[in-house]
Amino acid sequence: MHSNKQKLLEYKGRSFILPFILLTTLFFMWGLANNMTDTLLAAFKKIMSMSDFQTSWIQIAFYGSYFCLALPAAVFIKRFNYKSGVLLGLGMFIVGALLFYPASKTQIYGHFLTALFILAGGLSILETTANPYVIVLGSPQSGTRRLNLAQAFNPFGSITGVALSRIFILPHLNQASVAERALMSGKELEFIKAAELRAVMGPYVGVGIFLLLIWMTIAFLKMPKAQNEDHNVHFGKTLLKLFRTRNYRNGVIAQFFYVGAQIGVWSFTIRFVMNELNINEASAAEYYLAALILFVASRFIFTWLMKFFAPSKLLTFAAFMATISAVLVIIGEGFFAVIALVAISGFMSLMFPTIFGIAVEGLGPDTKIGGSGLIMAILGGAVLTAVQGQVSDVSGNIHYSFVVPLICFLVILVYGIKSNKPVID
Repeated sequence: MHSNKQKLLEYKGRSFILPFILLTTLFFMWGLANNMTDTLLAAFKKIMSMSDFQTSWIQIAFYGSYFCLALPAAVFIKRFNYKSGVLLGLGMFIVGALLFYPASKTQIYGHFLTALFILAGGLSILETTANPYVIVLGSPQSGTRRLNLAQAFNPFGSITGVALSRIFILPHLNQASVAERALMSGKELEFIKAAELRAVMGPYVGVGIFLLLIWMTIAFLKMPKAQNEDHNVHFGKTLLKLFRTRNYRNGVIAQFFYVGAQIGVWSFTIRFVMNELNINEASAAEYYLAALILFVASRFIFTWLMKFFAPSKLLTFAAFMATISAVLVIIGEGFFAVIALVAISGFMSLMFPTIFGIAVEGLGPDTKIGGSGLIMAILGGAVLTAVQGQVSDVSGNIHYSFVVPLICFLVILVYGIKSNKPVID
């Protein structure tokens, strides 16, 4: 059993409730951006008449940026402070979102990918800043549970992102098929694409304007410093030490496969549901929304269970159940397969913050740089989603593409088993 003797948001007589609330708003906002982006795969597949692999470039740009910016972000916040990291990340988030406006005017796919790359770079800085900040903002013994609680608000942003897409993007896609579009005149097709891309642009620009207000608010707020914060950067020495730490090294690998599984499952949910139930994008998005609601509920349930069970035990259980669900998606058909797919989200809810918390346990002053490695592992969302897209295209059967998430869950299961050791508060 996992006891809980330390208060979650108090430590040494000091309360961290207000900074924690502020940080949870950041978790909400990048959840919103992540899941608005997931729906772009279905949107651009129709708008640009693309293959699954071509649309996966959306995730390659998005999560590739996460990989490129995470380590520089860690050095930046190590050299300055967490608040500086928040302002820098939000600033890039805003710029990327606003760039959707000129991209909608040029109608060039690469311009949208550039906007997403900048936007995701901001999210990478935010995640590199906020995840370890929550870990150290209180009792070290309750760090993993505190991160799970903060991450529980991330899916609310995800649901909001899907809702925005469901209301402002997907219903405004013209229902003409690829074959029908090929028969249209250039002028007619141009008119349709312009309307569809305006629908894509609107929510992103709106979010950018809203974030500008948040940026100005945070700029005037005073955030507490992390305990024992050291601004000296011993980059090479720290990386070597982290590489030699087996638990951390395996955690980065597990995180790479987890993010690949999560993004792959969510990116292909709408297409899978459309295929199995013979419905359009907007109707299929309702099942995606149901998966995110289950994700939220399960995150709170697992966070509560951490009062009684070690995080590694819960991670092992969740990975095992996700593996079983993935098998059912591959071999199942119709509504049964859709239910199994939705169920995966319930078991995934625990994984990211728990892998993160277990991996950085005991890193001390190396937590910032160590946290960046775990954020860089988000590259799995780009690499493995592209692999899943290729499997779908080559096999001609979207069911077979879920072999990729299945393998990911098996890797996480092994990590959970290996890290399954008593946790003492």
